[in-house]
Amino acid sequence: MAEMKKIFIIDTNVILHDSTCIHHFDEHDIIIPIPVLEELDQFKKGGQIINYHARQFVRELDKLSSDKLFNGGLRIADGKGKIVIRLDLDTHSDLCKIFPNVEKRDHRILNIAYHSSQEQSGHAVILVSKDVNLRMKARSVGLMAEDYTTDYVRDPAHLYSGCRYEEDISSELIGRLYDHQGELSKGEYAPELPLQPNEYLVLRNGKKSALATFMTGEIENEFVIKRVNKESVYGIIPRNAEQSFAVHALLNPHARLVTISGKAGTGKTLLALAAALETRSKFRQILLTRPVIPLSNKDIGYLPGDIQSKIKPYMQPLYDNLGVIRGQFPEKSEMFQRLQKMLDEEKLTIEPLAYIRGRSLVKMFMIVDEAQNLTPHEVKTIITRAGEGTKIVFTGDINQIDHPYLGIRSNGLSTLIDKMQGQKIYAHIDLRKGERSELAELASNIL
Repeated sequence: MAEMKKIFIIDTNVILHDSTCIHHFDEHDIIIPIPVLEELDQFKKGGQIINYHARQFVRELDKLSSDKLFNGGLRIADGKGKIVIRLDLDTHSDLCKIFPNVEKRDHRILNIAYHSSQEQSGHAVILVSKDVNLRMKARSVGLMAEDYTTDYVRDPAHLYSGCRYEEDISSELIGRLYDHQGELSKGEYAPELPLQPNEYLVLRNGKKSALATFMTGEIENEFVIKRVNKESVYGIIPRNAEQSFAVHALLNPHARLVTISGKAGTGKTLLALAAALETRSKFRQILLTRPVIPLSNKDIGYLPGDIQSKIKPYMQPLYDNLGVIRGQFPEKSEMFQRLQKMLDEEKLTIEPLAYIRGRSLVKMFMIVDEAQNLTPHEVKTIITRAGEGTKIVFTGDINQIDHPYLGIRSNGLSTLIDKMQGQKIYAHIDLRKGERSELAELASNIL
């Protein structure tokens, strides 16, 4: 039996999340309420990714319509449904007392969706929104409502960790990792579940253990298991196996893209910054950046002072990590002076993510902090700007998301980890153990 044709009503936040969303509803029809177009008009100007999506979507609509009229709907493409723009209607009698504020944009969208469901009783009418409150309001009046899940990670509970623990490994194999070559071929050790390129291993046999990684050997396209040593980077010493793996990935010249996930206090940003400083001679510039996500309804424009004063509160965590590294060295020491010189000459810069769009990312060590607050499209935009000799590191905690329309399954960091695993130039490690302090670790685990 053929599936009933559905009608999807798209909210503004879905379009601002993915301007290509109308191509992802297969043969089903789409309604764009007129309040959505009005809201998109307010987002067309600006350099943020949401402004880009607003402009792209409007251009796509214009391309689809060309010299045609929208009344009756337009076919999106062969095998796809139709798209219709629906104008405002008088508030349905069923909604008048429930939502008296008829001028509110969400209520206007809800009213159009409700009218459509009453008129199209032979079809499933579904409101698609990333706004949880609007979805709840829709369900309260008997409307079906869904989140936009096209770019969702399938199972975040089993997201690639970049590391595995292997037990009962023979003492001989562990011993061979400690000899002068420090490597094993795939023929000597092949676990039941095949290893991914640049995946890390903790090999154990009772009290004996070894840290290793599956990486490119001396022969092209040959992968071997190599020992991973504990290395310090710009005075920062790894405190556990996962941090040692993170340092190895950050220093690995073949891993041009690295992701480091983990809860607060696991050392993600600190290790990335220290590794960047350790390898500074290989890059033209070190760039630290993070998205500006205000924790209130006031954006950066409301803050007093010049632009540096405005962005400083958002960039402060990056300055804090830099302070930890600088604090290891006396002010008159060579390491301290070298770091200060890099800041003065802008070889090391800290900027909000919005201000680097359009820049040429050539021979740069770029650290993108709090990447869980980026959309998958934003992450793609950043990576596709990488020029020759550039290394990009994304750090973040997929369980601590401040973006109002992103979740553990839909944020850019989760998507990146899920999609990139298995690529030869990609490495990932999930840091599990907090090292900031006993108090921070306790709070992270039980609160």
